[in-house]
Amino acid sequence: MIKIGVIAGSTRPGRRALDVANWVLDVAGMRGDAVFELVDIQEYKLPLLDEPVPPSMGQYTQPHTKVWSAKIAGFDGFVFVTPEYNHGTSGALKNAIDFLFKEWNDKAAGFVSYGSIGGARAVESLRLVMGELMVADVRAQVMLTLRDDWQEHAFKPREHHEQALDTLLDQVVAWSRALKTLRHDAEQPALADAPQLAPELAAEAPPPGRRVGSM
Repeated sequence: MIKIGVIAGSTRPGRRALDVANWVLDVAGMRGDAVFELVDIQEYKLPLLDEPVPPSMGQYTQPHTKVWSAKIAGFDGFVFVTPEYNHGTSGALKNAIDFLFKEWNDKAAGFVSYGSIGGARAVESLRLVMGELMVADVRAQVMLTLRDDWQEHAFKPREHHEQALDTLLDQVVAWSRALKTLRHDAEQPALADAPQLAPELAAEAPPPGRRVGSM
């Protein structure tokens, strides 16, 4: 079964990313073609990138990097939930992405963004990053506006967003399935499935996030 990580890409107090990510899971839970899991980057307590060797080498020295690597390696595709800050994504999400390289390669991704104009510019910046990471980003996206999709600080997405999200998930699942075959054909067994963490690291790893879908 295809596994999709729904990554909540903000860590600031009062963030909206978790509400949006859980809405993505609510909609995804009505499908039967994949397993979707919430990945809250705040739970992984990643500092500013502190690995001495470029991530493309895969020579991780920090326990938090190894835990993060194991989590991301286990997914076939991703839905990034991102705010827009100053025409870009959040620093926390960019930092979390930059910790890894091969764990992202040859997988699919879609974007659900929010901001004053729907987070469109945050997604454009992320699409450039995905290209370098060899991630196939799908065309469909969901753009939520702070004015129209929140009411008195409560998340109330307009009805048409659910259809847009379904289209996004259709594309992410289809591309993830195709790219999973590519990864196995390319004989990348170390990254085809989640690596096993050493017991002492497994004890430090956050518990799995909310999961929906068929196993």
